Amino acid sequence: MAGFLISVVILAVSLLIVSKLPTGVEIENPIIALVAGGIIGAFNGIYYLFPDWFRTSTAIVSLGLIPLIGSIIVFGLTAWLVQGFRLRWGIGSAIIGAIALSIVSSILNFILRSVGLIA
Repeated sequence: MAGFLISVVILAVSLLIVSKLPTGVEIENPIIALVAGGIIGAFNGIYYLFPDWFRTSTAIVSLGLIPLIGSIIVFGLTAWLVQGFRLRWGIGSAIIGAIALSIVSSILNFILRSVGLIA
């Protein structure tokens, strides 16, 4: 449970950073970013229910397109579910936002791991 809450906070901070970039992603306030981070984290948890061999093989066979399309769908669904989280340019914002979110959250995870705050 603590790992999920940490990932929600990391996703929320990442969403706030992505919303400040020219990606077409608009978030009204940090509370909405926390809610959106929780929804994205829950969808990521569902994705990780699949076995490692299945996730890895589909990513390799599709050259990474299946996980990317999944991230874009999750990003768009989250924007549709959460009031105050908007995609200004529609699917274009979902594509750019999903890619930017994965990069920013990976950087934040790397920094927190190197400092020793997360395992």
